[in-house]
Amino acid sequence: MITPRRSDERGAFDFGWLDTKHTFSFGQYQDPRHMGFGPLRVINEDRVAPAQGFGMHPHRDMEIVSVVVSGTLEHQDSLGHRGQLGPGEVQRITAGRGVRHSEYNPSGSEPVHFLQIWIEPREKGLEPGYAQQRFDPVASRNSLTLLASPDGAEGSISINQDVRLFRTGLEPGKKLRHDFAPGRRGWVQIISGSVSLGGVTLNAGDGASIAQESAVELTGLSSATDVLLFDLP
Repeated sequence: MITPRRSDERGAFDFGWLDTKHTFSFGQYQDPRHMGFGPLRVINEDRVAPAQGFGMHPHRDMEIVSVVVSGTLEHQDSLGHRGQLGPGEVQRITAGRGVRHSEYNPSGSEPVHFLQIWIEPREKGLEPGYAQQRFDPVASRNSLTLLASPDGAEGSISINQDVRLFRTGLEPGKKLRHDFAPGRRGWVQIISGSVSLGGVTLNAGDGASIAQESAVELTGLSSATDVLLFDLP
C-alpha cells in the first residue's frame, strides 16, 4: 500500500529568515495523524536566508541526519566539531545523552536548502557522536546510493537504528526497483522533480509511505529528480 503525503499538506511556516516545511508533527505544527512513520520521526525541509541560522540548542536521544541540497551549512556543536557542508554532503549527529549544536548559513548572499531528518535510535542514553561525508551525485544517477545504514555499509554513514537511507536522481523514463525484506516498510521523499512510485505520481515536496509491499518501482518523470528512499523496520 502506497499512501501519498502531498507537499501542500505539510506544516508550513515562513519566519522571514527561515522557510520550513514539516512532513511530520514538529514544533508549532502538531497533527496526531502525522507523528512519524516507524522510527522516522521528522522530515523538515528548510531554506535558511543568508547570514541566518539556528542558534546553539540542545537535543537528546535522536539520530539527526541533515542532507544539503544547495548552498552551504555551517555546523558547530558541544563535542568540539565545527565545519561546513555543501551540496551532496550528509551529516549525522547522535544526540544520545545530550548535545548542543547550531546550524548556520555563512553566505552573505545565497540561501541554504537542506533536509533535516530525525530518526529514533535503537536505545536511549547513547554516547553522543558526529559524522560528516560527501557523496558523489553522479553515482546516484539512475541508481540508489546508500547514505546511512546501521553498519556503515557501502561507505555510508552509520546510524544507531535499523534504517537504511538511499538517494537517487532518476532521468526521465529510467526505472529503479527496491525490494523490502519481510516485515519492512518504506518512505519516499521527493526533493525535486517528479517520479512515479508504483504508479502514483509524486512531485517536489511530496512524500509517501510504503507498507505491506515486497518491492516498489520508481520511474523518473522529469529531469533533475532528487529522491530519498527510507527502508524502515
